Amino acid sequence: MAAFDTTRPAYGSVLAVSRISSFIANTIANVVTWNDARVTRNALATLTDRELDDIGLIRGDIDTVAQSNLIR
Repeated sequence: MAAFDTTRPAYGSVLAVSRISSFIANTIANVVTWNDARVTRNALATLTDRELDDIGLIRGDIDTVAQSNLIR
């Protein structure tokens, strides 16, 4: 008859793999979020003051708008 030991935790390395994959996923998400803010900041910076005024912004709002994308 075969015996299967169920008293110890099954595959302790699963927790380590889960933590590593979570770390990698969070790192990638942070890089993507940072890049979105950078692209937004650069796009708004290329607009003229008149164009910014048309969309209801001033040049000083660019950083705030780019950072608000980080909060999403």
